[in-house]
Amino acid sequence: MTTTEPYVRPAVPGQRRAGSTDVPEEPAPTWTPTPALRRAVLLTGLFLVAGALLGRVDLVVLATPFALGTAYALRRRPTLAPELAIGVDDTNLVEGSPLVGAISVGNRDEVGYDLVMMRTVVSKWLRIDRVTFTAEDVEPDTAAADAPARSGSGSGQEPEQPARRSATDRPYGFTVPAGTVSDLELRGETLRWGRHRVGPAAVRAAACDGLLVSQTMLSDARAVPVYPVTEPFDADQAMPRAAGLVGGHRSRRPGEGGELAGVRIFGPGDRLRRIDWRVSLRARQLHVAAMLSDRDAEVVLLLDVLAEAGRSGGIRGSASVLDTCVRAAAAIAEHYLHRGDRVSLLEYGPSARRLRPATGRRQYLTLLEWLLDVQVEQSPHEPYDQVFGPQLLSSNALVVVFTPLVDGRSAKMLARLARSGRFVVAVDTLPPAATPPARGQWTDAAHRLWRLDRDNTIGQLREHGVPVVTWAGAGSLDLVLRDVARLASAPRPALR
Repeated sequence: MTTTEPYVRPAVPGQRRAGSTDVPEEPAPTWTPTPALRRAVLLTGLFLVAGALLGRVDLVVLATPFALGTAYALRRRPTLAPELAIGVDDTNLVEGSPLVGAISVGNRDEVGYDLVMMRTVVSKWLRIDRVTFTAEDVEPDTAAADAPARSGSGSGQEPEQPARRSATDRPYGFTVPAGTVSDLELRGETLRWGRHRVGPAAVRAAACDGLLVSQTMLSDARAVPVYPVTEPFDADQAMPRAAGLVGGHRSRRPGEGGELAGVRIFGPGDRLRRIDWRVSLRARQLHVAAMLSDRDAEVVLLLDVLAEAGRSGGIRGSASVLDTCVRAAAAIAEHYLHRGDRVSLLEYGPSARRLRPATGRRQYLTLLEWLLDVQVEQSPHEPYDQVFGPQLLSSNALVVVFTPLVDGRSAKMLARLARSGRFVVAVDTLPPAATPPARGQWTDAAHRLWRLDRDNTIGQLREHGVPVVTWAGAGSLDLVLRDVARLASAPRPALR
């Protein structure tokens, strides 16, 4: 009785067990014959066989050019596949900035490529206007390493495609001599924020007078981060409630600072350098200048990603809800981080992404990277409730909510924040020209009713102490912050 040894899958792919009878798959050849080579061999064989059978020398003479031409073309055959790399010159790109990239095809072989056909895919938000070719002689062994080095270092549903077509919508053909690298240089412009891709690119080369063709080589796509352009924003009003020990905001507590609170009589513990000699000589009693301490504040930017509306036309076109939300958040964060405040980001959606509060330029760069991944996430379930916990939202923080107020859950979220005693400012990101697609004769009437219901919701939020303003660049929140700071400084009734 014989027992069959159980089959054990090898731990490393490509290895076979000892004694296994499985035949390994042979790799596909790098270069394969073309139909032209098959026709030349077929004609040569037919002429030679016919000449030998019929005893005709003229048929053998006719077969001689085909045989000599094929043998001469195949005297030196390539053995290595073409190298392909994608690079972008500048990684710090913003909306509307020029884009320069390159797709490099390297030939490490000793035989030149007669024709190279290449085609690539480019995101519709990266418009390529001009394509040029450059070539450079390199060593055959280092062509692959130099190709990516010379080329450069290393969102949700996209609404509307720009009208202008990209120059990469067609294939390009060129030659690559032996030991050289040919670059397809791409020059254009970035149209919208986000993580866009250049590639993947496909290339296929022909050699030996078109008798051999290589396999189709594919390269991985190169991600190009495009940061949102920051609209000018400047808030001159004080924060509603400053916390911390140092910062650029005037607090309502006496301490060491640069804001004058008043002049009072000298008391124990007062510093001599604070004595106001002019007032002291007039009153014949020592008086000191009382100062207000400078404190920093925490700003929480809450992004509503439950719904998207409007069409995005890029940097020079119309703005959708996400466009307004991301650009306004970047502008407000840049302003407060420049003043030394702590800024954090939250998403109101199914994933509830969060960026911890911090300050400085490093936080600003991290914030821009965080904003590139903002996308609409529609879900019938309630968003993550722990967003409103005290460990994420401080009671002294200013919460700026960017919302289109399209989903009913957004209004409930704002009312919940207001009832918890936090300082909330709602920024309306719905485009004024956002209209539903025409589907019937009652579409306009239904849209007007929806607008009236939305205005009623905004009025109810304002009655509950939630100011709703439309983003308009610099000075958008000045009046609102002044009112919020006035309410924060007002005395609160004590509960008995």
